[in-house]
Amino acid sequence: MAAEPPENPRAVFFVDGQNLFHAAKQAFGYRWPNYDARALAARICGSRHWTLAQTRFYTGVPEVSDDPFWNHFWHAKFAAMGRTPRVHIFWRSLRYRNQTVRLPDGTDHTFLVGQEKGIDVRLALDLVRLAQACLYDVGVIVSQDQDLTEAVQ
Repeated sequence: MAAEPPENPRAVFFVDGQNLFHAAKQAFGYRWPNYDARALAARICGSRHWTLAQTRFYTGVPEVSDDPFWNHFWHAKFAAMGRTPRVHIFWRSLRYRNQTVRLPDGTDHTFLVGQEKGIDVRLALDLVRLAQACLYDVGVIVSQDQDLTEAVQ
């Protein structure tokens, strides 16, 4: 027989920062990652009578030499987030590669694209590690990345 769920389940939110930004941009037209991941998690927990145990935030950040503005922005955001209890931040430097696209006029255009490497793997590892340690009853993944399905199962 399955155990009864706790009255106020402990929830951990696993937030893919870039995915959340792009979803907010598409849904609401935001041009700036001005969201508060912990406030979002707390709001969802409150509506479901869950206890917010942790908010875990994952993102890629450009090196200062590649983009000083966004590097400073993210580090300032991390400093503010880090002052909030039970918020854990994981970030990695973006990796850049050339990407070529064919334009409507038939010409090719090549440009540098920053990519997150290892962010989804780290999120999946933390999801499984914390579940095995019984540190949450409900795990919420804020991401549209289908690669995380394997970790959920």
